[in-house]
Amino acid sequence: MEQNKAVFLDRDGVLNKELGDYVCNFDDFKILEHNFKPLKELQDRGYMLIVITNQGGVAKGWYSEETLGQMHQHLKDTYAYHGIHITDIYYCRHHPQYNGNCLCRKPGSIMLEKAIARFNIDKKQAYFIGDRERDVLAGEAAGIKGILINSDQPLDEVLHLIG
Repeated sequence: MEQNKAVFLDRDGVLNKELGDYVCNFDDFKILEHNFKPLKELQDRGYMLIVITNQGGVAKGWYSEETLGQMHQHLKDTYAYHGIHITDIYYCRHHPQYNGNCLCRKPGSIMLEKAIARFNIDKKQAYFIGDRERDVLAGEAAGIKGILINSDQPLDEVLHLIG
């Protein structure tokens, strides 16, 4: 069975505007429109697009799973409108101050490993783009290449690193 290619994407600072802390309100969830074109290009090159995000604000009670779900549905719908399919969104709702150490929170690699197994992804053809060192570390722990960007950086500036 042929394996799939994938680009894993952190959410805040990669797909939507980084606010410096948590995006707690739906009204503050601003999608980075400059990334529509590069993500469409990656999809056209045969890469699945999968979101991997820490959302410890849920554990802190700063926003609900329902609000988080609205943000994620808006993300999927907006990208779909631009011809981009988000294969899935994995998130960790834990926070060390409230839940102790969990296995899913980045830099842990459990979310990545679950997606790699579920979607039969070839690790040699997989990348994780994130704006924090923990994203790169999670990718490396899962056996895939991490690509560190600046928050809100246009992804077309790193496309040459993929494939």
